[in-house]
Amino acid sequence: MKKLVLTGAAGALGSRLRGPLKKMCDELVSTDIADDIGELQKGETYVQADLSNLDAMLKIIDGADMVVHFGAIADEAAWDDILQSNIIGAYNVWEAAYRGGVKRVVYASSVHAVGMHKKTDTIGLDAPHRPDTYYGLAKCFSEDLASLYWDKRGIEAVCLRIFSCAPATNARSIGTWLSYDDLIHLVERSVDSPVVGFSIVYGISNNDRAVVDNAKAGHLGYRPKDNAEVFAKEVFAGTPPLDNKDLANLCIGGPFATVELGNSGVAGIAKMNADSDD
Repeated sequence: MKKLVLTGAAGALGSRLRGPLKKMCDELVSTDIADDIGELQKGETYVQADLSNLDAMLKIIDGADMVVHFGAIADEAAWDDILQSNIIGAYNVWEAAYRGGVKRVVYASSVHAVGMHKKTDTIGLDAPHRPDTYYGLAKCFSEDLASLYWDKRGIEAVCLRIFSCAPATNARSIGTWLSYDDLIHLVERSVDSPVVGFSIVYGISNNDRAVVDNAKAGHLGYRPKDNAEVFAKEVFAGTPPLDNKDLANLCIGGPFATVELGNSGVAGIAKMNADSDD
């Protein structure tokens, strides 16, 4: 394709996508609120911009073939912050995509859109939204926005419900891990699949203990290769007995299921990792 836009290019996941995405297009426009994102590749430009600024998004996205939307606050936060970055920002991306003639938006949704479902339910892609935080609620909004813009305006969307895309170092991650290689594969298939309509897929690796069922996303061609089971013995050996009545252990959203609204859920995951290291 000629032009591809990547939001959140300075983020932990967006930064890993710059190289693979540049190989798929003539021009990669990376954007974030950071002052810079380091050395640019040949054919890549960087535009500093805020997702909550519609005019900025209109300029950046105009004429793009596709948008890979990974920008936003990546944790639970105060409502006003989530509203501006994650909700209004999502509207601005889809509205700019519509006005700019974009074919498809590939969106970094999250497990937290369904985070209050129990792990033992092994939910599929047809499970109803059940957010665990304001952050998860914003993901629900954006998925529904994507569905609306497909139905009413013909913009395709793939919503990636990303799980634990970080090293598998705690008991929860043995079922929820998404390796970096599988993340890249997932995004590549979401970009190069000929027809996607409105699709949702769980961003999770091929884990033996996966807590969700991805069967209805087969048309995307996502075939994860990595499996967190290789870490299981070591992780479980270092993990104290888990409270089987604690929603942080029962729900697929992990600590986000118990954190007070507006407070960091990532901090709860950090504590979980620290407890596993003790």
